[in-house]
Amino acid sequence: MTLTWRPLRTLLPALALAFAAVAAPSAAAAAPTRAPAVTSGWNDYSCKPTAAHPRPVVLVHGTLANSVDNWVTLAPHLVDRGYCVFSLDYGQLPGVPFFHGLGPVAKSAEQLSAFVDKVLAATGARKADLVGHSQGALMPRHYLKFLGGAAKVNALVGIAPDNHGTTLLGLTKLLDIVPGARDAIHGLTPGLTDQATGSDFLRRLNEGGDTVPGVRYTVIATKYDEIVTPYRSGYLSGPDVTNILIQDRCSLDLSGHVAIGVVDRLAFHEITNALDPAHATPTTCAG
Repeated sequence: MTLTWRPLRTLLPALALAFAAVAAPSAAAAAPTRAPAVTSGWNDYSCKPTAAHPRPVVLVHGTLANSVDNWVTLAPHLVDRGYCVFSLDYGQLPGVPFFHGLGPVAKSAEQLSAFVDKVLAATGARKADLVGHSQGALMPRHYLKFLGGAAKVNALVGIAPDNHGTTLLGLTKLLDIVPGARDAIHGLTPGLTDQATGSDFLRRLNEGGDTVPGVRYTVIATKYDEIVTPYRSGYLSGPDVTNILIQDRCSLDLSGHVAIGVVDRLAFHEITNALDPAHATPTTCAG
């Protein structure tokens, strides 16, 4: 049976809403807030890294989030531990405030590249560490592989990433079942379809291996992830890779996709371990 435009036109908004949830860490979890004040130490371009923490940390938000909402808990957590912390907005669409990460992922990687250069110039550091949630952990891999980022980045820590795409509980199959759906949604919000399992973006990104030399990779996943499905699609293969399932640290941790990136203290512990492996301590249900 051939679908006519009328039912297709009705279905596409529903599909777009469904895929808008892909890797969205905080759109429903937090209302838009104002940018962090420099007096908090977050996005403070006068901050100079110390001998204990010699690299600035760049936080990369997920889809439908922004540089504030995604990091209202983690950024102060890291600042309190002596890190210079910065966060950026990327993937903005015209006329869509606050909810970012919707533009082409490769273009977003160009924004990250410029931002890292800005942070390195301000801090005087030779390299940065990146911490990303969801798309914010996937997109930097394009920067590392194709835009020269490997020379400027020491470590990439990914929280609930969709490194090999998401099926969104099978909904992404509709992109190819419904005639014109993939092209229509990609034309509106390419950042969403780029993350769907089997996308051209993902095929190019993962061709020839998941990692690049010289960068340490950490993936922190949760088996209760309802957005990145299956959750194991976030795992990476290659040298200098550590894949962590948070439930292996504490079986009582019930965090889903949003919570693991926004409020999960066990995930935060693993992040600090990844940023400073020489002083890592065991992560348990007690913290």
